Amino acid sequence: MNTTIERKQQASFRLRASLMERLRAEARYEHRSLTDLVEILLDEALKHRPNPETMAAIEEARSGKYAGTIDASSFESFMKSINEIE
Repeated sequence: MNTTIERKQQASFRLRASLMERLRAEARYEHRSLTDLVEILLDEALKHRPNPETMAAIEEARSGKYAGTIDASSFESFMKSINEIE
């Protein structure tokens, strides 16, 4: 079994006192050190961050640039097609 131990770097930053207390409480609940908990939370947050292509698609959708309009008859057809799938 190959185990690689990654070198850790010390970091210093300020957090709100209320957030620190929440982190400490969560670390106690999870039976982890504060450092371990923060490292895991940051890893998870970065893992789920969308890549640039996905971010561009999200921004395009939010802009409404390609959003069309829908009239009542096409909406009814759409709803019927959805109900047929179920």
